[in-house]
Amino acid sequence: MMIQRVGQIGVPVKDLNRALNFYKEKLGLALLFNTDSMAFFECDGFRLMLSLPEKEEFAHSSSVIYFQVTDIKDSYERLVDKEVTFIDEPHVVAKMGNTETWMVFFKDTEDNTHALMSEVQV
Repeated sequence: MMIQRVGQIGVPVKDLNRALNFYKEKLGLALLFNTDSMAFFECDGFRLMLSLPEKEEFAHSSSVIYFQVTDIKDSYERLVDKEVTFIDEPHVVAKMGNTETWMVFFKDTEDNTHALMSEVQV
């Protein structure tokens, strides 16, 4: 197959410094480097790029990024303590055999919706 894997995900932002602070300080992602219009983070094998849109046609919300966590309830509480805005509370979205998939959705400072997800053996 020609496509091997997703190498980078781009998230449009309105205020790069505000978004940089959110992803680095609140979510705890490792900053690789940044420029005047972009910031790049490492997230366990894929790169997350925050960028100021070059054209108005790119100035829209990003796709939902589902960040995998080990303990969704603990991660949720830690981010609530950091004043991350959540849309809901951790909840089961699917059950497959002995595995429950839990999710909770949140907003970044740029009005993009993302989620934490965790797969729990029951």
